[in-house]
Amino acid sequence: MKKLTALFGFAGALCIAQPVTNQKISTEFTKPGKADHVRVIIQWKQTPSTLTDSKVIRMGGKVHGRLHSIHAGVYTVSGDQAQQLAADPDVVFISPDRTVHAKLDNSAGAVIASAAWGSGFVGTGVGVAVIDSGINADANLQDGTGASRIVYSQDFTNTDPTASDAFGHGQHVAGIIGSNGISSSCSQCTRLFKGIAPGVNLLDLKVLDANGEGTDSAVIAAIEQAIALKDQYNVRVINLSLGRPVYESYTDDPLCQAVEAAWNAGIVVVAAAGNDGRDNSFGTQGYGTIEAPGNDPTVITVGAMRSMGTPDRTDDLVASYSSKGPSQVDHILKPDLMAPGNLVVSLLSAGSSLQMQYPGNSVQYSYFESGLSSLQAHRYSKNFYTLSGSSMAAAVASGAAADLIHANPALTPDQVKLLLMATAYKTFPTTSVAMDPVTGTSYTSYYDAFTVGAGYLDLSAAMAQVNSVPSGFTTTSPTTVYDPNTGAVSAIWGQSSIWGQSAIWGQSAIWGQSAIWGQSAIWGQNTIWGQSAIWGQSAIWGQNTIWGQSAIWGQNTIWGQNGGSDSNVLINGDK
Repeated sequence: MKKLTALFGFAGALCIAQPVTNQKISTEFTKPGKADHVRVIIQWKQTPSTLTDSKVIRMGGKVHGRLHSIHAGVYTVSGDQAQQLAADPDVVFISPDRTVHAKLDNSAGAVIASAAWGSGFVGTGVGVAVIDSGINADANLQDGTGASRIVYSQDFTNTDPTASDAFGHGQHVAGIIGSNGISSSCSQCTRLFKGIAPGVNLLDLKVLDANGEGTDSAVIAAIEQAIALKDQYNVRVINLSLGRPVYESYTDDPLCQAVEAAWNAGIVVVAAAGNDGRDNSFGTQGYGTIEAPGNDPTVITVGAMRSMGTPDRTDDLVASYSSKGPSQVDHILKPDLMAPGNLVVSLLSAGSSLQMQYPGNSVQYSYFESGLSSLQAHRYSKNFYTLSGSSMAAAVASGAAADLIHANPALTPDQVKLLLMATAYKTFPTTSVAMDPVTGTSYTSYYDAFTVGAGYLDLSAAMAQVNSVPSGFTTTSPTTVYDPNTGAVSAIWGQSSIWGQSAIWGQSAIWGQSAIWGQSAIWGQNTIWGQSAIWGQSAIWGQNTIWGQSAIWGQNTIWGQNGGSDSNVLINGDK
């Protein structure tokens, strides 16, 4: 069983799926006849029932639960049972129940959140579902009366429900979205750590354990619960600062199908792009590393920028670890948007796994009272912690979406996505170089559409257009096509897509005539990857499957506790 991870800081090997040979079963099931058992998600043509469950039971499999939003059930079956079930005409697709991982002053300044705050739009009354490692009660997450804005909590991990955030990732994400900043608001405080939407209500849907790990089925169940609670808590935004590699088309991936169900229910879904932008293991220079469910063309996929230690966005640069498009298998143009995601200060979950592993990330602060010794004057904060990654960037975008919805509650998810992408700040250098502080390796970033998407989130510009957004369109991210004869990569969008009418990547760009990405090609002739790197048919992991000892998530891979020799990189971040 593979793992889904919180996208804040553990880099690992790039996984690229091979072409599907059996279109009803994941490519990991390449060795039929194995007796080993694995937990799977089976998508059916109809709503799962005792009839569909009985088909699994008769073969000797076990039933664990149902995921109605995607017409699926969660089961344990053997390898040969999975192959037999794939032949059933009622089965749509079978995939492992993969494991997922957890993947403010400067952040708020960079996206000009003050423009929303100054108009009184802070996300009040908007429900944001934080599907993560949990949220602890905190004064920074209260309203003006002292009442908690964590309006609902549910644990999907089957772990100790009393330890709300034992990992420390969900608390940090929640603070970026909605901290009121009270713990950093005082006469002697020099920095205000305030969330992007400090008035939102938060739904704590815990899917990641103390190690930052969870499963597809837990995330899907949490998404379903957010949909079910939409009317009760005005759930308008789901934040997914987690992910895993892409293994099949988004049309088959149960995680992607679940986020589409939420989007179609009227909920904006924001997903982290991933943190594999430095991975050149297969000659792609970090391209093609977008993680699921950020590969889904419906959702808003967010990459990470470096705020450079200032609230002024003009000096900001892309974080070299931020995952780049296109997506594997479907070649979707991603990410959609960039937001601050490097060395972000937000709320600390005291005693969490992250704090224990990286105590140096606790924020130092100084007292200014006279008579204090040097030792007394410099202390670690009990409230704040620093993390880096696209997890943090996604949280910034979720907060921005909540502010926009507060300003105009009639906005649809597609209108929110259009607002954020069309108004994004698009002034970038051609390239930038970052140095890994641990290894000394340098990384060059190119500011193309596969790296920075439509641009850098600008909440001020989006707020200026919040009441004049067109309707009756979709914002499905386009598919890209590579021409091996010219080396050009072009975008193809659906008939109902707004991008086809006034494409933000084309000559008649929404933001003006000087589009930074050519007339029709996303990328010119000087493509930096080879023909067989991203667009080719060769699989990265070959014949190794989930059944054998050489499984792709072995103890020394990104799935285990020892994942990634440079796991400190994203904790420290680009300097």
